[in-house]
Amino acid sequence: MGTAPKRPTIKQIAEETGLSVTAVSYALRGERVSAATIARVQAVADELGYSADPVARALRGGRTGTIGLLVGSLADFWQQTLAHAVQRELRTHGLHVLLADADGDPAEELALAGRLAAQRVDGLLVAPIGPAGGDWAKLTERTPTVTIAGRLPGAELAGEVVFDQTAGVGEVLRHLHALGHRRIAVLSWAIAASPDRPTERAVREQAAALALDCEIVPCAYSLDGSRPLALEVLAREDRPTAIFCLSDSIAYGVLHGCRELGLSVPGDVSIVGFDDHPLSRLVDPPLTSVNWSIDRTARAAVGFLVDHLAGTRGEQRVVIAPTLSVRVSSGPAAG
Repeated sequence: MGTAPKRPTIKQIAEETGLSVTAVSYALRGERVSAATIARVQAVADELGYSADPVARALRGGRTGTIGLLVGSLADFWQQTLAHAVQRELRTHGLHVLLADADGDPAEELALAGRLAAQRVDGLLVAPIGPAGGDWAKLTERTPTVTIAGRLPGAELAGEVVFDQTAGVGEVLRHLHALGHRRIAVLSWAIAASPDRPTERAVREQAAALALDCEIVPCAYSLDGSRPLALEVLAREDRPTAIFCLSDSIAYGVLHGCRELGLSVPGDVSIVGFDDHPLSRLVDPPLTSVNWSIDRTARAAVGFLVDHLAGTRGEQRVVIAPTLSVRVSSGPAAG
């Protein structure tokens, strides 16, 4: 078995340039030495294939320049788009991302957060999917953390980007109510793991206020996972006249199920999503959904963390208001 090549060191660069280790260290950070020295050191570093060890740098009291991003599930198209938007925003601040996928499991989410912190990330951006436990509070004491579209009560946070879930749910249910829908199935990816999440709580409260029969049905967090469930729900004798999906990825599976059963959308059943992914304008029929301004979300979350790392504290909480994009997939209730 071959021996892995050794990582080039600052000492080697010092030997090649004839400079002290201290001078090389300064040059690699762009500090305290001339531009000519910085250029000379960087040229030798490139020739040797040198790159800074971020964990070692953190252990010396510096920063790694890396942010941990923890999402609920990359099986969901919106979460993929969120990861892309956050990475793009971090790049404008010279920061890099370590991405972790909890795959819909709250326990895995917390474990992954701990692993990211152990890798000395400068901070965490978390889209929480489960109830907060004591370990979250301990972790956020050590690692600056900003939450996106979810809460970690009791945790010490550098910032919160909150989605007004009550308003978003209200927009959808009032829209369906006005179209004559009274029996609605709500497909939720989170109800089993986090039954008292604000979104599902808002469904129960607002359904009662509007006298709607809303059944919340646990559903997998993906197109492939939602399709079999959609077939089951749509094959019932008391089939709902509308299906409200708490993720557009789930809604795409429901659209697929409707095609398999020969059901017209919205003639036989209306379908509404909840995060207005760009694909929702392109599916057939175009999907009615709730937009949460993903670009503003990424800017706010990254901004809170960058401000915290810089030692400046501005507004630490922003609420993202929903916008209902009404398209062809929702129509009058079938008689």
